[in-house]
Amino acid sequence: MSTSVKQTELFLNVLKREWRRIANTWPFLFVTFVGPLFAFFLVVWLFSNNVPRELPVAVVDLDKTSISRQISRMVDATSIAAADKSYLSLEDAHNAMDEGKLDAILVIPSGTEKDIIRGRSSSVALYINNSNVVKGGLLNSGVRKALATYSAGIKLRSQFQKGLNQNTAVAKIMPVQVRSVLLFNPYISYSYYLTAGLLPVILVVFSLLGTIYSLGTELLRGTGPHWLHIAGNDIRIALIGKLFPFTLIYFILALIMNFLLFARLGMPLRGDYLILVFSELLLIICYQMMAIFLVGLSGNLRLALSLGSAYSMLALTYSGLTYPAIGMPAMGKVVSLAFPYTYWLKIFMGQSLRGEPLSNTLLPMFVLLMFIILGMLLVPKYKYLLEHKEYWGKQ
Repeated sequence: MSTSVKQTELFLNVLKREWRRIANTWPFLFVTFVGPLFAFFLVVWLFSNNVPRELPVAVVDLDKTSISRQISRMVDATSIAAADKSYLSLEDAHNAMDEGKLDAILVIPSGTEKDIIRGRSSSVALYINNSNVVKGGLLNSGVRKALATYSAGIKLRSQFQKGLNQNTAVAKIMPVQVRSVLLFNPYISYSYYLTAGLLPVILVVFSLLGTIYSLGTELLRGTGPHWLHIAGNDIRIALIGKLFPFTLIYFILALIMNFLLFARLGMPLRGDYLILVFSELLLIICYQMMAIFLVGLSGNLRLALSLGSAYSMLALTYSGLTYPAIGMPAMGKVVSLAFPYTYWLKIFMGQSLRGEPLSNTLLPMFVLLMFIILGMLLVPKYKYLLEHKEYWGKQ
């Protein structure tokens, strides 16, 4: 029997063993099918509305005039705010905000209409619950735009009364006009922002922890020698046969993730889909190699799972998705380089939202390959742990 045929037979034996372990063990079923799919659909359901709308805003109208009512209607007309005019005092509105019933309070003081008619400026107070930064920022922007629009309308009418035509009046009120263009997320959609970041993180977490659990249980239960025996004592065949089912399953999950993002949620795909899919396969293999690194380094299933949980979740924080990397302190920028997810996210955003050329993906993909090589360096150490009884059974 030739060497290649023998290796193929050994690989298939390991492959059959691993499929049986996955099919007959609940933890394996959870980390490969149940957990990722449940998390995917939960996130998609939570952010299915794409953009927050109709957030409760109390309008405390102390002026009770036609102008104050018009201001209330302008605020209510924005998509972000739902004006509630039932609050008669600022104290009542504050109490409601403390109870979580309101996200903002707009107070229109007494005498607003008189000041406007006499040509004097009048101020309204806007209180925003900014515990949720994204929601608070959208409310602040939406309500301020409504007030600015109404204010500009009043100034425009004043200029008309002075006999100016429309073009001259507009130029006098706004001599410099800003035309704002949102390039890559014009709808300020959660689906383009959080969902596109959270679903890959879920994939990363289960890829890393599922692989750590599969590798670590061989040490915990002392089944390593039997596993190596089936593979002809070749750790390369043993690892390829063990990891292949997980790679295939997580790759299928990545395709499901793509369907949810691009078909279900309507996220744009302006780049090359094949490059995107290849980068996802590379990301999965990357975190599988990091699982070998963590198990080989710790020699302990529980510790490896703890390290893997922290390592995979910190990737979202330091990737630059939720907080821009350019604004991080120097140490934060250095830490962000320690996660494969950081580099993959550049590929994903570049190919999905921005339609970047292939050349922009080469450096991130090269770095992902470096992470794979880093994991392979611990393969001999992991084999050593499998072969020595003193490292078995550690929780």
